[in-house]
Amino acid sequence: MATVIAPQPKVGMVSLGCPKALVDSERILTKLRADGYAMSADYAGADVVLVNTCGFLDSAKEESLAAIGEAIAENGRVIVTGCMGSEAELIRAKFPQVLAVTGAHQYEDVVEAVHQAAPPSQGPFIDLVPQVYADDGGIKLTPRHYSYLKISEGCNHACAFCIIPQLRGKLASRRIDAVLREAEKLVAAGTRELLVISQDTSAYGVDVRHETRTWKSREVRTHMTDLARELGGLRTPDGTPPWVRLHYVYPYPHVEAVIPLMAEGLITPYLDIPFQHAAPNVLKAMKRPANEAKVLERLREWRAICPDIAIRSSFVVGFPGETEADFQYLLDWLDEAQLDRVGAFRFEPVEGAAANDLPDPVPEAVKEERYARIMEKTEAISAAKLASKVGRVLPVIIDEVGEPDEDGDTGATGRSQADAPEIDGAVYLRNVPEGLRAGDVAQVLIEDTDAHDLYGVIAGN
Repeated sequence: MATVIAPQPKVGMVSLGCPKALVDSERILTKLRADGYAMSADYAGADVVLVNTCGFLDSAKEESLAAIGEAIAENGRVIVTGCMGSEAELIRAKFPQVLAVTGAHQYEDVVEAVHQAAPPSQGPFIDLVPQVYADDGGIKLTPRHYSYLKISEGCNHACAFCIIPQLRGKLASRRIDAVLREAEKLVAAGTRELLVISQDTSAYGVDVRHETRTWKSREVRTHMTDLARELGGLRTPDGTPPWVRLHYVYPYPHVEAVIPLMAEGLITPYLDIPFQHAAPNVLKAMKRPANEAKVLERLREWRAICPDIAIRSSFVVGFPGETEADFQYLLDWLDEAQLDRVGAFRFEPVEGAAANDLPDPVPEAVKEERYARIMEKTEAISAAKLASKVGRVLPVIIDEVGEPDEDGDTGATGRSQADAPEIDGAVYLRNVPEGLRAGDVAQVLIEDTDAHDLYGVIAGN
């Protein structure tokens, strides 16, 4: 008599929030796949739906609650995880139908909740399912050619506007040999760009006193500079170095050690630094470092070492107590800093943040006016910096190749080394040659620009 194998239960996933949450989603799905689950691309085909929430701002919480409500309406069998899992009572009060609520990066808890809601198949061949985990090349929710590499969880800062330590705990660094092993496997599997992420990349290893581990028969410290150097030594199957992009880098003194690695071509010349503001009074109220003049000096030093370095940052406008003089200070500072990529956010209270109790809240109309002014300022800086690239040939990683138009010409979209996926600009290519694929790195002649993007053609084409 033939053995009947029970169908695999299917799991759907809605992943919200930052890239760090996306990595959590990848790890959860990888473990579930190893346990015999299949993935569903829609609500209708799922036996249970996971909603990985964001709880950083009240607007993010509203988006998360809306996603939970949609999943319940479309499927009915919903498990909630992620940062908003710390507010289980609120979620259950609004949606008593949810099957379980777990917190951020609680992988075992959410997997167990899925087991309870939709038990895995237990057939005679279940042990043949390979036990695949994220470090060994599991499920990816990003395109094949780029991958997020999370090096730590949590944060030791106590910024007045932030509740990340309450949501994700204190800094907890991953073993450096485990991080390098994951990076090596990702590159071997086709990743051409590694995006290093954490809550505070510069603090990597502080919690373990920068312990050393053996990697490739040598000792390496659990430290950002050692990590960057080792990642710069990786090679793709065709022998080329992958792009290595550093995100969430606080400007501690040791950051200077990675700038020469960028100048040498080992690390992508790009730093994502969350400055948040420049006015000393506002930085003090935010409980953040306030030596803005020193930062300007260091930016000049970094650019002297690596002229092509791109600096991206984000700023909060309308923080409680921010005066017009403080805001003008920030605009003047931006004129000096000449940052390549800037994002701005209107201050938004979030439950549990110390900033909520600060005096002198900024009226919403003033926040909007300041937001418009900072975006106008940074757009003008960006436009001028991009215009200076016209006529240059730049390496561009291809994200997408289009279909031929009515004239038979094919376009493509990519990114320069100054552009991280999803948050920065793009490079739009015309008339690309046949055979160009996503993940290829092409040399592109820049022909035109606007305030945010570049336009060009493959050099020599």
